[in-house]
Amino acid sequence: MESNKWIATVASIWIQCICSTTSVYSIYSPILKSTQDYSQSTLDTLSVFKDIGANAGTLSGLLYSAVTPSSSRLIGCGPWVVHLAGAIQCFVGYFLMWLSVIGVIHRPPVLVMCVFLLVAAHSLTFFSTANVVTAVQNFPDYRGTIVGIIKGCVGLSGAILVQVYQTTLKGKQANFLLMLALLPTLVSLLLMCLVRVYQRSRGDDKKHLNGFSAVALIIAAYLMIILILENVFTLPLWARILTFVLLLVLLASPLRIATKAQSEDSPRLSHTSSIDENPLMEESEDFSATEDPIESNEVPSEPSHEEATSSDKMLQDGENLNLLQAMRTVNFWLLFISMLCGMGSGLATINNVSQIGESLGYTTMEIDTLVSLWSIWGFVGRFGAGYGSDILLHTRGWARPLLMAITLAAMTAGHVIIAIGLSGNLYLGSILVGVCFGSQSSLMPTITSEIFGVVHMGTISNTIAIAGPVGSYVLSVRVIGYIYDKEASGEQNTCFGTQCFMLSFLIIASATLFGSFVALALFFRTKRFYKLVMIRRLQHSALL
Repeated sequence: MESNKWIATVASIWIQCICSTTSVYSIYSPILKSTQDYSQSTLDTLSVFKDIGANAGTLSGLLYSAVTPSSSRLIGCGPWVVHLAGAIQCFVGYFLMWLSVIGVIHRPPVLVMCVFLLVAAHSLTFFSTANVVTAVQNFPDYRGTIVGIIKGCVGLSGAILVQVYQTTLKGKQANFLLMLALLPTLVSLLLMCLVRVYQRSRGDDKKHLNGFSAVALIIAAYLMIILILENVFTLPLWARILTFVLLLVLLASPLRIATKAQSEDSPRLSHTSSIDENPLMEESEDFSATEDPIESNEVPSEPSHEEATSSDKMLQDGENLNLLQAMRTVNFWLLFISMLCGMGSGLATINNVSQIGESLGYTTMEIDTLVSLWSIWGFVGRFGAGYGSDILLHTRGWARPLLMAITLAAMTAGHVIIAIGLSGNLYLGSILVGVCFGSQSSLMPTITSEIFGVVHMGTISNTIAIAGPVGSYVLSVRVIGYIYDKEASGEQNTCFGTQCFMLSFLIIASATLFGSFVALALFFRTKRFYKLVMIRRLQHSALL
């Protein structure tokens, strides 16, 4: 089969579904705590380094920009270089952690273990940058939808990896670390050469993207059914193997959609050649060659001349802003602070979900289920925010930052529910926090590509993502870990009861509410800009 942007999308989906390992920290963190004799604060410190590695992706963005300019075709570089760098880090980090846990390496100092986990988690930024930025360049007119699909697979990854664990390695947490070192590395090495930027076709991209979306929703629903069955019944080995095989069949189904899309695109294009230029730059040139919508009398809802001139300047600058230029804008820091509160609080929650469950009397199976459910809720948020924000923008003209403010407000309610600590509240609270956390992961890179342009999207969005681990450090270590250790007792530094996390999550809820107000400020600053973006896209669609 000839490689094209649809095959590239399938490869990106598969890589994201297997290689996003950071959400399963709660599965193997207990064995780190027991074998390395860590306190809860130490375990939270490790989780912060994981979050730093998984979100501080500036290097991956710089590498992507370096290997995918037009000149890179002369030396054979492309997104595969970014994937290769991620694969190496994934293997090295998790393999060294596994050696430490089984005793081959003498128990390392905490700082060394933090470095192991940071390196392993840092691989995610390379996989995600290569897949997301390439996808946005292949589908610039539906960037919210495609980012939602690709980022949504990060959410599904945790649930899929837990299914692999439950089917093949149940109860063997040390071997799970070895699996995390090998499986994502092999998958990314096998598929990385397929992820490339291609010329845009004139086909019906939306129809086939909807097909990918439907498959993703079906996989999420299937995983949910499996989780319910595993909690209600004790599934025998043959049943777990059968459900796992069916999961693999579903994961393979996007290939059929890609084949159909390719066959429909072929008559429209004499050939589909890989390019390394940014197609959005060509789109930008098309805009500049046409009549400026600000001066056009054909746009019935155009803003006033003074307002439009300001918005137009913002759009033109945004097409070429690099990291340093973006950091000199107010919008960059509003987005950064919103992520500090939203992503930071979400990471703090998932990093401590095992300990929260233990303090409230949940079983090990229930805690594993919570981790899997968190992955599914994260998928729902990533996919829903990406797909929904496209619809709201194109049909109602709603700026994406408004949806960010709404989801942060809902996230606040989720933290309050967890803080109350009543029976079953952890499930309900994790639904709200997980969905809203996932939505931030999808909205932020999409907003970045629109406000600051796609040329340096990888570098800028990954720099803004650093806000996540910064917020996680403050909320996990300085708030949750500190209060938990004060309440803990006994030789194993354990705490039981609602008092273990109540105050912590009330503080976290306050921080998230503040982030919602900051996102609302970003909405008002970019409202006219998004109106102009919608007008320009409508004009561009009319030209095709």
